[in-house]
Amino acid sequence: MSILDMTRGLRIPLPRRPKRGVFISFEGGEAAGKTTQMQMLRDHLVTERSVAEDLILTTREPGGTPLGRSIRGLLLHGEHVDPRAEALLYAADRAHHIETLVRPHLARGGLVLGDRYFDSSIAYQGAGRELEASEIESLSLWATNGLMPHRTILLDVPPEALGQRRADETHDRLEQAGGDFHATVRQEFLDLAAADPERFSVIDGTLPREEVHAQVLEAVAEVLSIFDPTFEPAPPTKHRDEM
Repeated sequence: MSILDMTRGLRIPLPRRPKRGVFISFEGGEAAGKTTQMQMLRDHLVTERSVAEDLILTTREPGGTPLGRSIRGLLLHGEHVDPRAEALLYAADRAHHIETLVRPHLARGGLVLGDRYFDSSIAYQGAGRELEASEIESLSLWATNGLMPHRTILLDVPPEALGQRRADETHDRLEQAGGDFHATVRQEFLDLAAADPERFSVIDGTLPREEVHAQVLEAVAEVLSIFDPTFEPAPPTKHRDEM
């Protein structure tokens, strides 16, 4: 069998939302406020809507699992990583993260709030690193068996926000990439949102955080309306393709 024949055998799954649970991803550049807004949404659901805490999984990429934390250290705080190797490491983290953490929680009927998903790979590796965005998308779809969020919140901030918000902090390898890199990443995020307006909600991340929070609540209201708070205490035994 030739190498060409072998590559033709790689099956890229079609994008699909989970049949149970709700999956909401948060995207944006560095210092966009994703972690803050995820926590504010979680707190609102618990305190204002009486959603049980164990129904809500807040996680991040990379770093949502022990393996992911090791990969995160290599990617963000290690030496230079070749762009293709970088893309593969992110995909490896994503594959393990989705299969071992996110899918089981969704299959039990839970709510997942994710700090970054594959849109970040398309923006950072596909545009920022000048790889083919379509290849990065295919790689992530293969790694996750096509799992798509119900809603993606894009917190849009200009690249200079990084310096303003983290002026006194040590920056990781991506944060040190330079203004042109972050401007390209930001534009790619906006292009992705424009191409999929049904999934994306774009919010001005430079607004006061309470105003951003109010817009986040408005953006997720529809998908949360389908949330059935019937949570199974044990992980399912079904094969992932049955979801």
